[in-house]
Amino acid sequence: MPDTIDTILSRRSIRKFTDYPVDDQSIRTILETGRWAPSGLNNQPWKFIVIKDRSTMEELATCTHYGDIIKSSPLLIAVYLDTTTMYNRTKDIQAIGASVQNMLLACCDLGLGAVWLGEILNNGNKVNLILNCPDTLELMAVLAIGRPAENGRQSTRKNLEEITYYESYGKQA
Repeated sequence: MPDTIDTILSRRSIRKFTDYPVDDQSIRTILETGRWAPSGLNNQPWKFIVIKDRSTMEELATCTHYGDIIKSSPLLIAVYLDTTTMYNRTKDIQAIGASVQNMLLACCDLGLGAVWLGEILNNGNKVNLILNCPDTLELMAVLAIGRPAENGRQSTRKNLEEITYYESYGKQA
């Protein structure tokens, strides 16, 4: 199986990390893969904030029920939608999702673990204050990244027959 497909099918969310820091070259590679995601009109509506400072992480941990994940991570990347570059909200949010997925896959290829934190969006305003973000940036995700201290959990997916139709909704193959 080609490497990309194998990475997609084997990647799992990692929620516990070792203390080992993520090196600057790996961080740059992760950001590059996020930057190269497709976006409508090539507007590249994302902004990334790299967070390694422990005191900032402690503050961010108070913004989510998953604070322990943030505290155990040596690296966070906050992913934002830059509303000043938006041309279609839905399409731009989809582009952000593609950017995040690229970064998660890059982490896997680099031997790193990562998890996409979404519940923290419920406290996006508090996160923005902590990270000194202007109102034009809307929090879309926080990625916790590091060397895995655990194996990814087992995961299942619905059968393709449950979610796939041909030519029109309700028509099975």
